[in-house]
Amino acid sequence: MINNELADLAREVAKKAYAPYSNFRVGAALVTDSGNIYTGCNIENASYPATVCAEDVAVVKAISEGEKKIDTIAVACIDAKSDTALFPCGISRQRLAEFDTKTVLVVSESDFVEYKFEEILPFNFKF
Repeated sequence: MINNELADLAREVAKKAYAPYSNFRVGAALVTDSGNIYTGCNIENASYPATVCAEDVAVVKAISEGEKKIDTIAVACIDAKSDTALFPCGISRQRLAEFDTKTVLVVSESDFVEYKFEEILPFNFKF
């Protein structure tokens, strides 16, 4: 049931994205090992390197509230051109690896596919 809830939240929060340049709106919803849920959306900037990914917003919110481990994250994209299932970008994947993320849900308009984290980033960088 929690995966369905996360997928729905990711779809909903994507609608809040600030994406005036690409119109590529992304939402993320995660649940931590303690059971708390955090959401985030992408925030674009005219200087593209200053853009923040939805996954990163959700992670920052969780960690700033004292969380240490992320169990599952759902990522949804509302693309003006198509219903695109979206994987986290490389930087977001590495950020998620830092907090022992177990599962990633790649969300489409009506469904989601569940992946073990190792499947989307098999050789993450860790000390």
